[in-house]
Amino acid sequence: MKKSIPRSEYPRPDFVRDSFQSLNGEWEFAFDDKNLGLSEKWYNSSFEGYDKKIIVPYTYLCELSGINDQDFHDIVWYRKKTVIERKLKNGRLLLHFGAIDHEADIWIDSYHVCHHEGGNTPIDIDITDVIAESDEHEITVRAFDDSFDFEMTRGKQFWEKKSSGIFYTRTVGIWQSVWIEEVPPVYIRETKITPDLDERMIEIELNIAGGKKAKVAVSISLKGELLLADEIEIINGKTKVKYWLDSAITLDWHHQESWIWCPENPVLFDIEYALINQNDESLTDKVNSYFAFRKISIHKGKILLNNRPYTMKMLLDQGYFRKGLLTAPTDDDIRNDIESAKKMGFNGVRKHQKVEDPRFLYWADKLGLLVWGEGPSSYEYSRLAVERHTKEWLEILKRDYNHPCIVAWVPLNESWGVHEILDREDEQAHSLGLYYLIKSIDRTRPVISNDGWTHTKSDIITIHDYSGCRQELENRYSEIGNIIKEFPGGHALFAKGYEYHGEPIMVTEFGGISFCKDGTEGWGYSTAENEDDFLNRFRDVVEPLLDSENVQGYVYTQLTDVEQEINGLMTYDRDFKVNPDKIKEINRTF
Repeated sequence: MKKSIPRSEYPRPDFVRDSFQSLNGEWEFAFDDKNLGLSEKWYNSSFEGYDKKIIVPYTYLCELSGINDQDFHDIVWYRKKTVIERKLKNGRLLLHFGAIDHEADIWIDSYHVCHHEGGNTPIDIDITDVIAESDEHEITVRAFDDSFDFEMTRGKQFWEKKSSGIFYTRTVGIWQSVWIEEVPPVYIRETKITPDLDERMIEIELNIAGGKKAKVAVSISLKGELLLADEIEIINGKTKVKYWLDSAITLDWHHQESWIWCPENPVLFDIEYALINQNDESLTDKVNSYFAFRKISIHKGKILLNNRPYTMKMLLDQGYFRKGLLTAPTDDDIRNDIESAKKMGFNGVRKHQKVEDPRFLYWADKLGLLVWGEGPSSYEYSRLAVERHTKEWLEILKRDYNHPCIVAWVPLNESWGVHEILDREDEQAHSLGLYYLIKSIDRTRPVISNDGWTHTKSDIITIHDYSGCRQELENRYSEIGNIIKEFPGGHALFAKGYEYHGEPIMVTEFGGISFCKDGTEGWGYSTAENEDDFLNRFRDVVEPLLDSENVQGYVYTQLTDVEQEINGLMTYDRDFKVNPDKIKEINRTF
């Protein structure tokens, strides 16, 4: 009986091709604790030392991998023999890894084809010219993830065997999907879509690979109705075009619900790119994608969504799962998290210290959920840490720019990796550098320089405040002066030399009320005894923020329990702890 392929859905749903071959499933696997693999050439097909099997894309530390070993094994090897399906004459073969934590070396048929650093961003390799002339091919991966390297962007991954406090079980190796696709000799490499809601226009940047000249047909539709069709001549490998949609279609532009994306009405436009053979006009490459008209902006201390004041009622979301850790067991599990957040009356999540699976962003786009994109931090400041952090952010922006659900970027959190930012000019410069780097690539979204406290330049001033006292919260957020001068958690709101200039204020971590119904032991920032007590405590921390004219939104800690943290609104297994309608009522989401 043929085994089903885990996580077999298309891994990159905002850039879809028909040619897709999943390589998830069983791979050969070995620990390399003595670091012998390179010298002994474990990438050669003759090597017989792979003594384990692993289920990709799950890390060996989790149950779904089939290994479930939490010991320290910082170097691991994977090998898979597979028949690569080929249908195109002279086609190119692209091998994709969603993410490998943290360093990866990859071989095809014993040829080294890639070295990549960064455990949270994709790896894309053209393997056409190195594969052997045979039906079956061998893919080998060596992953290295130093458990004690604090200059690495590691996020919540703990450096001890047993998770503790706010830190969780590590991830090593492949943790997102692996797949191959076949493309023609000249193909569409990437696109960048920038909608302009005010002008009812979209800007499209198109890059092709394998040649400089091409003709690309672009079509845009909404709910099956064709709105625009055009052909673009590319003469230098890339081009940029703008389309004004207002006069070309039958949409009622005066009724925003028919065409503008928001959590309450997530309208997506479909877009298809078709590369055309200029000799015989035949179709060679086709990519399906989507976009949305969605605008996030700031005006006079208010956050505007689509030019209207909008209160962000969000959840902190760690993106961990009991059986898969950073990897969701199934695509349905991803969708369920989003639907559960919305069921409780929240309109967004702040993904905490994790570059999320593209499938999560797809479902957030489709179902309507705001997302703050946050990358993992390091814990030490150094030249190497700055280099790693900056490089990874360039890759994050490249991968996720087109997702309408993303409405803010968070490059730093709670001064992790910049612990002396209050006084040190170099650490302040790193914060500023990331702020302006992101702005130089994405002019459409706000950037939070250092979420929680000790801000430098920041489009939104964010505060982490775990007080459980209603009166204290009411007093603190009743006046701007109180907010700026107080130090929740003992931290200054601004680094020295920086001050408040009227930016919107959000409380982006608060609550954290622990409540256990299933006997799980753990901790939270305060403790509820029963459901009524929990709802009263939840009301006491949420209502002062909703009632304050100075607070533009909040991020409650958190969506689910995670390992020893039992401060979620749902258990680690995704059961609601209290009636979600009662949470929704307190959120005043109608």
